[in-house]
Amino acid sequence: MFAIVSQIILFSLFCLLLCLQVVAAQEKEWREVTQAERQMKTPKVEPDAGAEAIFWEVRVADDYVPRAGFKTVLNHYLRIKIFTERGRESNSKVDIPFGKIPDLGIDVAIKDIAARTVKADGTIIDVKPQEIFERDTVKGNGVKLKARSFAMPGIETGAIIEYRWKELRADSLSYYLRLHLSREIPVQSVKYYIKPVTAPRFYLGMRIHAFNVQNGFVKDKDDFYSMTMANVPAFREEPRMPSEYDVRPWMLVYYADPEDDAGTAEKYWTIRGKNAFENHKSLLKPNGDIRQAAAQAIGDAMEVEEKIKRIFDYCRKTIKDIDDDASTMTAEQRKDFEPNKSTSETLKRRAGTWHDISMLFGAMLASTGFDVRVANVALRSDAKFDQGFTNDFLVRTEIMAVKVGNDWKFFDMSNSYLPFGMLSWPLEGQSSLISDASAPIWATTPVSSSELSKEKRTAKLRLNADGMLEGDVRIEYTGHLSHFHKEFNDDDSPAEREKTLSEMVKRNILSTAEITSISIESVQDADKPFIYSFKIRLPAYAERTGKRIFLRPNIFERNTNAPFTTSIRKYDVSFDYRWSEEDDVTIELPQGFSIESAESPRTIKDQKFFGSHETKISFSDDKRVLSYQRTFSFGGSGNLIFPRNMYLSIKQLFDSFQNADAYAVSLKQN
Repeated sequence: MFAIVSQIILFSLFCLLLCLQVVAAQEKEWREVTQAERQMKTPKVEPDAGAEAIFWEVRVADDYVPRAGFKTVLNHYLRIKIFTERGRESNSKVDIPFGKIPDLGIDVAIKDIAARTVKADGTIIDVKPQEIFERDTVKGNGVKLKARSFAMPGIETGAIIEYRWKELRADSLSYYLRLHLSREIPVQSVKYYIKPVTAPRFYLGMRIHAFNVQNGFVKDKDDFYSMTMANVPAFREEPRMPSEYDVRPWMLVYYADPEDDAGTAEKYWTIRGKNAFENHKSLLKPNGDIRQAAAQAIGDAMEVEEKIKRIFDYCRKTIKDIDDDASTMTAEQRKDFEPNKSTSETLKRRAGTWHDISMLFGAMLASTGFDVRVANVALRSDAKFDQGFTNDFLVRTEIMAVKVGNDWKFFDMSNSYLPFGMLSWPLEGQSSLISDASAPIWATTPVSSSELSKEKRTAKLRLNADGMLEGDVRIEYTGHLSHFHKEFNDDDSPAEREKTLSEMVKRNILSTAEITSISIESVQDADKPFIYSFKIRLPAYAERTGKRIFLRPNIFERNTNAPFTTSIRKYDVSFDYRWSEEDDVTIELPQGFSIESAESPRTIKDQKFFGSHETKISFSDDKRVLSYQRTFSFGGSGNLIFPRNMYLSIKQLFDSFQNADAYAVSLKQN
C-alpha cells in the first residue's frame, strides 16, 4: 500500500514538474513587458492614436526538406499599447486570415496562436485555446476570407495586448512574398528577418524590391537578413483610393535568375515576350478536331466580331472551368482531375483549367485565320506597373489578344460572368505585353463605357397616410456591377443569397425594411443581367408632421451616405470603373392628401463631363400618382483617377449628387 501511494505521489510530482516546465517555456517565449511600456501614457508616432504597436516583428524562413520540398514559415509577434476607449474597441477582436488568400494564390495554414492581455496593474490574462475559433469574414472589396479569431480578455485603457502566431506555406518559397511595413495602427518599430533558402542545384537568388520605401535589409545573424523601420504611421483606407500597394510601404521578396539583373529593361521584356510566344505556340496550334469544332461554333456567322463571339460563347458554355468555385465539381474531384496534356484533350474532355480554356479559345480562332497571342497584363488593383522593374510579377495576369484589322482585341476566359468583349475592371486601361517572336508589343487595354455597367431600379409603391410605403421592387445589374453580385452570390445557398439581399436593403433603404416574395435571377448566367425582385414594406418611411407628409421619392438612396466626408485627403481618388444608374419609381399617394410642393431638382453636370445627375418628377392627370425618374452616370470623360489636389472638386460634385438624391416632396392633408 505504501509503495502504491509513493508511486502516486512521485507521478503527481512528475506531472507538476512537467506543467511548470511547459509554463516556463511559454513564459520564455513572451518577452518581458518593461516598466516603461506599462507606464506609457501617450502614443509616440501619432498624437491622436487610440492604440499603437510597440513592436511588430516577423521572422521569415525559407527551407528545403529532402523528399518533402520547399516551405516558408513566418513567425509573427505583435505587442500593442491601448491608450483610449476607441483603441480598446478597435483592438478587442483579432482576425488572422488563413486558407486560400487571393493575393497569394496558395493555401496558408495558421498554427501556434498565443495571445494575452497585460493589464495596467500587471495582471496577465491569457487567451485559452478553446477561445480561438474559425469564422468567415468579408473584406471591403467583397472578397470572402476565413480567419482564426479570438477576443482579447480583460482589455482596457492602459493595457498591453500581444499575440503570436505561425504562418505555414507548404510547397512554397518566398516567391513574390509581400512584406507590409504598416498596419491599421501606428507602429513604433517594425522589424523583418528573412532567410533565403539553401537547396541542392538551386541557383536562383533572393531579390527584394521596395515599393514606397527604401530597401534597408542588411546581413544579420544565423543567415538571416533584417530590416527595421521606426515610427511608421498607420495605414488607413480612404473611400475610393488607389490600390493599397500604390500608397503604403511594402517589400516584394522573390527569387530570380542572376541574368535578369544584367542588361536593359528593353532586353528583358524582349526575351520575356519571345519566351511567352514560344511557350504557347504548340498550345495555340489547331488540329483537325479543333478546326471542326471552330467551324461548327461559327456556323453561318459572317462578321468578324460575330465569329469571335460564337467561339467565345462555345468555350465558355461547353467547357467546364474546374477553377471556378461555383462549378459543380467538388474539392475532391478537382484534386483528382488529371491535367490536360494538350489543347485537343481539353476539347475532348469538355473540361479544364481557365488556362486550358484560353488556349482552346485561341486555337479555335487560329484555325479560322485569326492572329492570336497571349498577352500579360498589369492590374489596377495592384502596384502601378513600371517597365523599368525587370520582373514580370506585375504583368503575370494572362489574357488572349486577337488581331482585328489594325487593332488588338482582348479576352479573358477566366471570367465567367462578364459580357463578351469586357474585361474585369482591374484589367481595364492597363499596359499589356503581347507575346511576339521577335520584339515585344505593348498595348493598352480598353476601358468600358458607363452604359455597359448599369444599375437599373424600378419600384411601384403605395404610400399610406401613416407614412408606410409598400409595393414591388426590381433591381437589375449589368457589366461590372452584375459581375460583382454574381461572384458574391454564386457559391451561396438560396437562403444565404436572400440574407445578402435583405442586408443590402436594410443598409441602403431603411433598417426596418421588410422584404418578401424574393426572386433572384441569372446568378450564374453570363449573358443575362443579375436581377433582384421582391415585395417591400417600409414602416414609417415618410415623415408625418401634423397635416403634412414629407416624402423622399428615391427610396434606393434613402439611407446611403455621401462617399466623401472629410475635408482633407491623403491619397488620390480612384474609381474602379465607369458606371450608370437608372431609377423609375411610381408612388400612389394616400387618399385625402394632395401635392403641396414638388419641383424637380436641378440637373447636375460638371464642365469636364466627369459625372451627370438628372431627376424628373411628374404626376398623373388626377395627381394621385407621383412618378420619379433619375439618371446618373460617372466616367464620361474617361477619367477614373484624380490627383489629391482635385479632391475638393470631386467631393463637391458628389455632395451635389447626394443633395439631389435627398430631395423630398411635401404632401398636405385636404
